[in-house]
Amino acid sequence: METSIREFSGRTFCTEEIDIIKEVVKTYRHLSQNELAYTIGEILEWTTPNGRPKGTSCLRLLQKLEADGEVELPPLREYSNKGWKFVRRPAEGEDMSWMETSEITECGSLTLKIARPGELLRRWRSYIRAFHMIGDTSVYGHRICYMVESEGRDVGCLQFSASAWSLAARDEWIGWTVPDKKARLHLVVNNSRTLILPWVHAANLGSRILSQAARQVLRDWLAAFCYEPVLLETFVDTSFYSGTIYKAANWTYLGNTKGRGRNDRHSEKLLTEKAIFTYPLRRDFREVLKGEKPCRAVNPDDLP
Repeated sequence: METSIREFSGRTFCTEEIDIIKEVVKTYRHLSQNELAYTIGEILEWTTPNGRPKGTSCLRLLQKLEADGEVELPPLREYSNKGWKFVRRPAEGEDMSWMETSEITECGSLTLKIARPGELLRRWRSYIRAFHMIGDTSVYGHRICYMVESEGRDVGCLQFSASAWSLAARDEWIGWTVPDKKARLHLVVNNSRTLILPWVHAANLGSRILSQAARQVLRDWLAAFCYEPVLLETFVDTSFYSGTIYKAANWTYLGNTKGRGRNDRHSEKLLTEKAIFTYPLRRDFREVLKGEKPCRAVNPDDLP
């Protein structure tokens, strides 16, 4: 009889299922960690309501099993000067032949185009699925996706979406009370994806993109959702990155997350800790977030 031995992310796994996971990891060493996660999700029928494997949850389970010494995952795939590799597999049947991958070492003026439904959003999603370590996972609330172009060529992707509910370092830095946060959390927007395409190697490009995005997201968010954000935030997984582009773009480091994630209700700390960076979009952002000033359209004198 099967014995339940582990509960993770709302699902209980029996001994037989854990053995299947171990066997898949051992047998398919040529797959990336993300590919293993999606494969195991399919085998165990661990899926979302629309039938897609829960790749992110499965990857976190694999990482926890590795931390407990029960499996040994393949090393993370890294980019090199000799070329690039997929971090994630594209969607089934997705045609990637259109992608121009010749090296870019210099970038002129930048254009941030909103990736609206249609060809541009499909292209944005293809890049994010292929080259971003988180991939094209769901986000909460409002969002704006940008394709970054230079002289007619794609050089990167951005996404801005709803902010995190609880960040102790951020909330203390702002000086928020819980009622203040409940009333005005929507005025903080998260830079939830930043990607420079792996064949692009232009100096200072990341900080240039972030600086231009900080100016543009003000008017684009107002046009799309009828209000302007006053503060940007982001998280950097320092086990992979140092946050150099955020530091160069004058974002402020506040501390680290606690590794709990948006949906953690039991302090399980299933995620890695990440560095928190913020960027004010106006000088009086604290007064606005604390309700001491009304939220109104920014004018040049309010800019930081």
